[in-house]
Amino acid sequence: MKKQVKKCVLAYSGGLDTSIIIPWLKENYGCEVVAVCGDVGQGSETDGLEEKALKTGASKLYIEDLREEFVDDYVIPTMKAGADYEGYLLGTSFARPLIAKRIVEIALAEGADAICHGCTGKGNDQVRFELAIKAFAPDMTIIAPWREWDIKSREEEIEYAEAHNIPLKINRETNYSKDKNLWHLSHEGLDLEDPANEPLYNKEGFLEMSVSPEQAPDVPTYVELEFVKGTPVAINGEKMKAMDIIYKLNEIGGANGIGLFDIVENRLVGMKSRGVYETPGGTILYHAHKVLETICLDKETAHYKAQVALKYADLVYNGQWFTPLREALDAFVESTQQTVTGTVKLKLYKGNMINAGVTSPYSLYNEELASFGESDYDQTDSKGFINLFGLPIAVKARLQGK
Repeated sequence: MKKQVKKCVLAYSGGLDTSIIIPWLKENYGCEVVAVCGDVGQGSETDGLEEKALKTGASKLYIEDLREEFVDDYVIPTMKAGADYEGYLLGTSFARPLIAKRIVEIALAEGADAICHGCTGKGNDQVRFELAIKAFAPDMTIIAPWREWDIKSREEEIEYAEAHNIPLKINRETNYSKDKNLWHLSHEGLDLEDPANEPLYNKEGFLEMSVSPEQAPDVPTYVELEFVKGTPVAINGEKMKAMDIIYKLNEIGGANGIGLFDIVENRLVGMKSRGVYETPGGTILYHAHKVLETICLDKETAHYKAQVALKYADLVYNGQWFTPLREALDAFVESTQQTVTGTVKLKLYKGNMINAGVTSPYSLYNEELASFGESDYDQTDSKGFINLFGLPIAVKARLQGK
């Protein structure tokens, strides 16, 4: 028997899953449904959303502009950490905790007794949403229709929608599962489910934020990024907020075929999943930041930070954003970023990012020391160093010789 629910707050995008969940909740729980859409930069996807939500049975729709908070408190800290999951720049992963946090806030203000999400039982997002909900409302009832209803596929979802006269922007031929925000766009499903199939990068309508490298201009584009303590503050000499820098980099990078990423990734639930990602601005930002760190961080810090980045990425990917460990790792990362200030110039050409210069007032690069020309460096010092550094090897060799 289903738990009695009077008012449920639904994480609502207006996509296929959440579009049919509103009538399903009313049919199966008989509850009031309050829809909440977290705007993290999905653009035109929010157009007409209120009318659609109300027509399909919601009592109201909140559209919350979370873009700046998303960039400043989630995207930039993750970028500073250099965290990526198997090469994936975590576009969906770090948006979910923020959206879930805002949904909890609205649910508590509305006096709701349940929160519902449209994540499948096969994916990562169910974990990301629910761990965030537990962090702010540990006793809140969570409804996950994919774990309850008889619908088995996206085709059956479309049939349900058609039977209930729910308008959809997709059809069976273009039924990719997509997630879009200001950082990225992901594509899953259909022909992409077979890793043997090449993504249809040149098919009209497949890419939305980018063009394929073949369709990029035949001349390079230069872009210059300025950072202060690891945070981007200007592009091509123009000061602007980090969010606006990302939007601008999306335009520049997308036009040059930057940031297409095809991966078979290891999902949290144990299976492998194939996805294609468009992250034009984010890919440039990550690369430029890493280039700047090569001259601003010492060897030991840089190498240890790379280890931290792996763990940080796991935490973000696995939905463990609101945890003491993530906060502790942030403190470490922030400490490393105190001297990551400077300017990076990149040349973008047909999907490639080519380093075109880096400067910093905190640069540890000493041209005199590194030069092949004459310098004060005493090359004879290396003899004693090598003898000591190689002492364990020599001792072992002598022992084996006996």
